[in-house]
Amino acid sequence: MNLLAEVTEAADSALRDYAVQDPGPGRFNGSNGLGRERAFVLEAVYEGYLLHYETPRAFRGMDADLRLLAGDSLYALGLERLAACGDIEAVRELSDLISLCAFVQAEGRPELAEELWRATTRALSGDGGQGARETLSRAL
Repeated sequence: MNLLAEVTEAADSALRDYAVQDPGPGRFNGSNGLGRERAFVLEAVYEGYLLHYETPRAFRGMDADLRLLAGDSLYALGLERLAACGDIEAVRELSDLISLCAFVQAEGRPELAEELWRATTRALSGDGGQGARETLSRAL
């Protein structure tokens, strides 16, 4: 099972009626050096982001209010998995990513969100580099 399908399985049971049968490959399934747990977390958080701001890959048929709640639920799923592993640095990085993506959306600069996602992926993969907070401070 691919990670995006695993996210739909791990999502709150209230969301399962909206899950896509075969959501296809996820964004973080590749050999990006994240490790399986961090890749799962990024898939969950990214799907939460898409539910909030773009077109989700793994869920369909929700009204706007439910999409926001579902997105929040997937953010929580990802952060809880990291916290359970004791991966506090990754929790901080993803918390920054979530809040900074909301900021750039509110500021009418959604094009910056993709840079934030790439920076966070690099930071969590062990490739190093600056995370989302430092990337945004350079971009503004």
